[in-house]
Amino acid sequence: MSSTWRERIGHTLAFRLSVWYAMVFVVSSLALSALIYVLVAASLRQYDREGTASALVRYASAYQAGGVRALEQEIRRTQVNAAPGPLLVRMVGPRQDVTTFLSTPEGWGRFDLSRLPPPPLDDEQTWSTLDTGENGDVLEVASVRLRDGTLFQVGMSTERRRQLLGRFRSVLLLNVISIIVVGLAGGAIVTSSALQPLRALADTVRGILRTGRADARVPVRETGDHLDELGGLVNAMLDRIDAVLAGMRGALDNVAHDLRTPMTRLRGIAEAALTSNDPALQREALSDCLEESERVIEMLNTLMDISEAETGTMALRLEEINIAELIGQTVDLYEEIADERGIQIDVHTDDALTAQADRNRMRQVLANLVDNALKYTPRGGRVSITAVREGDTALISVTDTGAGIPADELPRIWDRLYRGDKSRSTRGLGLGLSLVKAIVNAHGGRVDVVSTPGQGSTFTIRLNLSRL
Repeated sequence: MSSTWRERIGHTLAFRLSVWYAMVFVVSSLALSALIYVLVAASLRQYDREGTASALVRYASAYQAGGVRALEQEIRRTQVNAAPGPLLVRMVGPRQDVTTFLSTPEGWGRFDLSRLPPPPLDDEQTWSTLDTGENGDVLEVASVRLRDGTLFQVGMSTERRRQLLGRFRSVLLLNVISIIVVGLAGGAIVTSSALQPLRALADTVRGILRTGRADARVPVRETGDHLDELGGLVNAMLDRIDAVLAGMRGALDNVAHDLRTPMTRLRGIAEAALTSNDPALQREALSDCLEESERVIEMLNTLMDISEAETGTMALRLEEINIAELIGQTVDLYEEIADERGIQIDVHTDDALTAQADRNRMRQVLANLVDNALKYTPRGGRVSITAVREGDTALISVTDTGAGIPADELPRIWDRLYRGDKSRSTRGLGLGLSLVKAIVNAHGGRVDVVSTPGQGSTFTIRLNLSRL
């Protein structure tokens, strides 16, 4: 395996997770095994000492009750099935002149009992140890001095315990090897399973980058975990991107279609001016070109405003504005146009209604709605503007008595550059309502429309005052 390949594997998330899982599993298992070993060793040591101390008490009681004969009988009776194992039983006379080995297991002569420290002159048990330095064997001795000065000592070698713990360590070693193997294999399996959603996500994104198709989606397992949630969010993002791209393609198609007419007109006017030697006609051609270019610039600027509002990048200068005052300024702007068309404008507003909003942007919203209402209302009709407070919401409505909007066109009136069949005969860009919705949404509000063909339409803006 080359060094580059090893470096590549070492830097993968799957490898790092597998190693960390294996390390945690193995270290915790080793710690548990070590704890078990320590507890077992302590338990065996405690068991041996309890057996030795119990034998010392029995032998001392037998000696005090019946002398040496009774003691020998007790030793013969109990040594056959000694619970902790072979015992050394030693008795020293009161003057330290008589030492009797009542029981000495075979091979224990290597222990130098003269090195044992004498116990105090009381009947309390004391413990001492002798180490031969060979194979780690240790003699643990319990001692007690009776009231007549006789010293009783009962000892037990740790050889049996050491051999048992040695076999136990061998078993633990095999167990540790199994733990390491299971940890590495388990880490690889668990990591592979856990990272499957990420691999599916990477495959989906890689496929989109390779083919350019945005219809691919991440498989969702419906498990409810964080990785599944991530896959769902990525799918939602892809759906949003797909919708935005579709909208951009449609908008570009509409822009190309709507720009064709003014650009063709510009070219025709310019060609006519170039072939004419009349200065008056040339000045008129320049004026027409300026008007058409202004219309194109207005279209592009409006499209930019809509895009900024929809993407959340529109800079809103929020301030406390009086809605009734803003409506009054809009009505003053269109009052002359309404008089020329014989349309009556009625205003019903709450003079104290205020909101935090961008004054210029909200003026654009009202101007577009009033302009549309006047544009599609016949002579003798009426346009009504109302503004009231409803709880924490400001309701601003613009109602006209025009031709209305067909039900099949209602969902599409908010699309960019969309113009219904009845509006094709009127001059316009088809961007007014798109701009209205984008600005209102940027303020955290909502705009709705209710329309009845032949009776008119009502556009209602809802601004959540508590959020503003």
